[in-house]
Amino acid sequence: MAEMENVIILGSGCAGLTAAIYAARADLNPLLIEGSSPGGQLALTTDVENYPGFPEGVLGPELMEKMKKQAVRFGTRFITGDATRVDVTRRPFTIEVEDQKFQARSVIIATGASAKYLGLPAEKALVGYGVSACATCDGFFFKGKELVVVGGGDTAMEEATFLTKFATKVTVVHRRDTLRASKIMQERAKANPKIHWIFDTAVVEVYDPAKKKVTGVRLKNLKSGQERDFPCGGFFVAIGHQPNTGFLKGQVELDDKEYLVLKKGTQTSVPGVFGCGDIHDVRYKQAVTAAGWGCMAALDCERYLAEHSS
Repeated sequence: MAEMENVIILGSGCAGLTAAIYAARADLNPLLIEGSSPGGQLALTTDVENYPGFPEGVLGPELMEKMKKQAVRFGTRFITGDATRVDVTRRPFTIEVEDQKFQARSVIIATGASAKYLGLPAEKALVGYGVSACATCDGFFFKGKELVVVGGGDTAMEEATFLTKFATKVTVVHRRDTLRASKIMQERAKANPKIHWIFDTAVVEVYDPAKKKVTGVRLKNLKSGQERDFPCGGFFVAIGHQPNTGFLKGQVELDDKEYLVLKKGTQTSVPGVFGCGDIHDVRYKQAVTAAGWGCMAALDCERYLAEHSS
């Protein structure tokens, strides 16, 4: 029989690690399942300059390592690997990691959301080196450069508009001849003299992994089939995020985009199961807000366990 845990935390990004710090300090002896990509999205980020307390900036992996050390210091236990099975339909909750089985009185879900990318090999190699999926995270590093944003929805319009604060020119590349963004977002972007448009076009390559920086993209007109190189100093992918909730379908309430629905504070539709970070946050998606939600989830979890301590 698996030993009963007070709380199991799924996910090791800002939200999960902050929840672990608070849960450990509350003497809950938390167990954290790191997942196959420890540190979440920040582990793939080079410079982080907007996280409070680091006036000179900090490397994403370094920030996550510091958070993990802090969680370990207060007694959090870590298991590396993905949860292969999660059952929160009955109590105690059951979580399996490969051949290990755990039971818990409560669960904090902080598995985040993954930015959608185009799937180009060079794109993946250049993440953190000129390829980004977060303008508010990385826009500051592109001062005085010409940038390309791919996408046609509200996210792309927001990213392009924000990037004009730093870039000399932002070119939006979209596969269709019309945008999917809301009318107000389209109007705002089209009124910005720094934003230019290329329609009916796909990005089929990003240059240049050998130089460890973005020097341009390869464009393909989807009507004519003609391809051309387009120089730029940065490439932003703005085609949305996919919340990592596949393992929860049919167990807890998700919205129409598969984000976790929170009822009161960080409580999910299942009492004793809490959520925090990008797994439910469709608006902000910042490290500092994820950390805040992680704190809230741990406090809500502590209160729940105190009320159900029999």
